[in-house]
Amino acid sequence: MEPSRQHFLVRFGTFEFSLQSGEVRRAGVRIRVQQQPLKLLEVLLEHPGELVTREELRSRVWPTESFGDADQAVNIAIAKLRSALGDSAENPRYIETLPRRGYRFIADVSFVDGDGRRRTPELASTDASAESEIGYQHNGNGVAVLPISEPSPQLQSAELSVPPRTRRPPTSRVLIALAAALSLTMLAVLFFLSRYHKPAVIRSLAVLPLENLSGDAAQNYFSDGMTDELITDLAQISALRVISRTSTMGYKGSHKSLPQIARELNVDAVVEGSVVRAGDHIRITAQLIDASTDKHIWSQSYESELRDTLALQDRVARAIAEQIQISLTPREKVELTSATVVNPQAYESYLKGRYFWSKRTAEGLEAALHYFNQAIAEDPNDARAYSGLADTYALLGDWQYAVMTPKEAYPKAKAAAFKAVNLDNTLGEAHNSLAFVLDGFDWNFDSSGKQFQQAIELNPGYATAHHWFAWHLALLGQYDQAIAEMNKARSLDPLSLIINSDLAELLVLSHSYDKAIEQSHKTIDLDPNFAMAHNQLGQAYLQKHMSDQAIEELQKAVELSGGSPTCIANLARAYSLSGKRNEAIKLLNDLKGSSTARYSYASEIAAIYVSLGNVDEAMNWLEKGYLERFNPGVLIRPAFDPIRSEPRFQHLVQRVGLPG
Repeated sequence: MEPSRQHFLVRFGTFEFSLQSGEVRRAGVRIRVQQQPLKLLEVLLEHPGELVTREELRSRVWPTESFGDADQAVNIAIAKLRSALGDSAENPRYIETLPRRGYRFIADVSFVDGDGRRRTPELASTDASAESEIGYQHNGNGVAVLPISEPSPQLQSAELSVPPRTRRPPTSRVLIALAAALSLTMLAVLFFLSRYHKPAVIRSLAVLPLENLSGDAAQNYFSDGMTDELITDLAQISALRVISRTSTMGYKGSHKSLPQIARELNVDAVVEGSVVRAGDHIRITAQLIDASTDKHIWSQSYESELRDTLALQDRVARAIAEQIQISLTPREKVELTSATVVNPQAYESYLKGRYFWSKRTAEGLEAALHYFNQAIAEDPNDARAYSGLADTYALLGDWQYAVMTPKEAYPKAKAAAFKAVNLDNTLGEAHNSLAFVLDGFDWNFDSSGKQFQQAIELNPGYATAHHWFAWHLALLGQYDQAIAEMNKARSLDPLSLIINSDLAELLVLSHSYDKAIEQSHKTIDLDPNFAMAHNQLGQAYLQKHMSDQAIEELQKAVELSGGSPTCIANLARAYSLSGKRNEAIKLLNDLKGSSTARYSYASEIAAIYVSLGNVDEAMNWLEKGYLERFNPGVLIRPAFDPIRSEPRFQHLVQRVGLPG
């Protein structure tokens, strides 16, 4: 009677794994492995040489856990299993990581029955009643298979013995041997072709979120920060289009194939990898993949102390540039070789600040404010921390978050931006931060334009710079150029909801209403619950006198935004222009009632008065907004088109400094 699967020992390298007792031994000595990593090892050994997806591991080992918890458990269990086996993710002998897909057991694997005989795959799985039958593959590489007992030297040289009942006629064996030889030849050819495969010209790429392999979910901010740093470095290369973090972070934890991701982001290549941090020591593994063929072009691991992390990121970026054979300008070469040593504590605080800032919530911005200030306290000469602080204050004073009034927030944002520029005049993000404040608060459009251009020159791949510069051009009435600049921002950050939505708004401002409707629908396809996409669609319908459709979309915008004053004002305008005056007046009174000394919603209230035909009240509220230092962009909104010829309105536009 043939032994069941459970009565075999599996051997790989110098290890033995008993399927019956669940023990792992190395050279006869038992190795302590925790239960979950042990179960994970068993699943991997069921399919040696094959991809085992993360989903399969989750369902087999953690079937009752939630997705996020089980996903993290896989990372931790793999790390523990590698530690027990003395394996390495960077130079694996046993477990190979296939990023974003799963793992593969790459060592030679075979097993032995109780008589010390090597077994073929089918004989190793003779227990047909087993609930999960192991389908081991024998790879013919002469691996020894051991019985369930204490290891024996004699078993090291045990020969493969196939019982007579499994022997095939000689002709069959010859045919199988020929087929095997042919298969090996084809595999060799395919390997050669893949090894020396020359990818198409690469002019665009996406850096997918680097995987946190530290076994600590609290370190996610660090792996995300490393992803941002690599994107920032690569984005400085003017000949290369690099997708921004907003779009790539959406693929964190995604199980989409790399070719599919590349198609969605419209890129030629993808960079993926991992980060391991132990104290102040970090290791980054990165690989470059040809998106069209899903073939590896290059991979490398880098190690350094945290203080040298900027130089480490530059090394990775330079290596990628060399692999895709892209030309660097003299300035770009200098930028990628002139990284400074950082204060580890300050740098860690900076990464935490950017992590929370990127959440774009009021709570996240307040946390970011804390960490950027902490970074500055730890290193008063950290220009990047001042730039982050400027961006945080700018958003805290923006109407979307309204945590601070513009008068409170923007002077602090301006001071921080100036400090960043003075500390490092080559930091494109700092110039962009300064330009934003000069535009929106100082109304110094000449200076802000120069700062935007300098920001883009220093960092041509920075989507936010193109995004905010587009609005600067719109303020000056240069709508064609503004739309072109917004399209550049979208090409760098194709999944950014706010960029896609703002493109639709620019199309409304340029009177391209049909295009605005089309663009708004594209944004809604990305996220049906994004309020501003419905707001822009409602405005476009309103300009086309499609009142019913406008009201429907603007009602959605108000609901999804949680009562945004801008969305409420547009809905009130739609009611008024469709003859529902009472509904409009009710919303007007609601806004006036919710006004405070800090936030009067002056420009929104003025817009509703325009729709009601009360020009005097509209101008009174606009004057109030002027004193509160409203964003000058309110004056180019279509809501004020009916009063553009009014002398008081024209005089207000002149005082702000916008073209008449």
